[in-house]
Amino acid sequence: MRVLQIDSGREWRGGQNQVRLLCRELAREGVDQVLVTKRGSELARHTMADGGTEVAETSWGWGLDPRAWFRIDRLVARFKPDILHAHDSHALGMAPRGGDARVVATRRVDFHVGRFSGWRRTDRIIAISRAIKEILATDGVPATEITVIPSGIDPDEVRRAAVEPARIRALLRLASTTPLAVNVAALVDHKDQHTLIRAAHSARAARPDLHWAIAGEGKLRGSLTAEIARLGLADRVHLLGYVDRADALIREADVFVMSSKEEGLGSVILNALALGKPVVATAAGGIPEILPAAALVPVGDSAALARKVVAMLKHPSPVPLPPQFTASAMAHSVLAVYHSLL
Repeated sequence: MRVLQIDSGREWRGGQNQVRLLCRELAREGVDQVLVTKRGSELARHTMADGGTEVAETSWGWGLDPRAWFRIDRLVARFKPDILHAHDSHALGMAPRGGDARVVATRRVDFHVGRFSGWRRTDRIIAISRAIKEILATDGVPATEITVIPSGIDPDEVRRAAVEPARIRALLRLASTTPLAVNVAALVDHKDQHTLIRAAHSARAARPDLHWAIAGEGKLRGSLTAEIARLGLADRVHLLGYVDRADALIREADVFVMSSKEEGLGSVILNALALGKPVVATAAGGIPEILPAAALVPVGDSAALARKVVAMLKHPSPVPLPPQFTASAMAHSVLAVYHSLL
């Protein structure tokens, strides 16, 4: 079986790491595959470091970059793949139609799709949560063309990455016993750190010693900084920017917190579970498919989020990582989809 994996590689977030893990696991199963992605991207670098998958880098400056289209077209002619697997909207827009290869696309976000979207012109969509499948079906995509395969992680890899401590308390000049709530997410609207900051304000009366660390970068940094200042939380809420060793940071948390209002699945939560951390999150998108109801609060409810975090600090209740959320399980399920199409 020959598979051409396509990802625009515009950033390095959970979705790109899933592509890396899929390539790695499929290579171990003997699948002949090529990954085409943006030249110099983190995805290209990490996949090449793993080995086992040919990486075809290309210039990819914007969504439908003709340079990327030309590179993909030539790869299809040379490699003659059985499967074209697109991992984001831009990649799907570049996937050639009408040839012998079957087109698979992975949908990682719980956003609606347009009436004439390319997501309606695939042989199979892999949705990473039931919540995403329901949205696609509501938008008119036949349910029979959607397969739910959740994201997966390599728990051992996550634990190895967290062995060397991040020493975040020392960096923030906090005592080693200071309670710490950690959020790792891009500073974008659907991650909704504004609710997280308001939760920090609500929790201050009950736990004045609690600090909150937000690791991530994005276009909302300015408005989040302003919100922190407005609520007088500059001494309690810390915007860390992009953190290269996120797993080490999560390991030092007393509780991991997600405040998203939209979330395909929330794969970073899986990392927190693998590290044995208690998690509190909003019931957004596919998050309830990972966590029990006792760990969840309504979307946008900062007061409920604050109460749940304070309660979790008092009575920590970590949840074990369910076995279906491993990279191996994910890759075997994807491979089964490939075989079903061939």
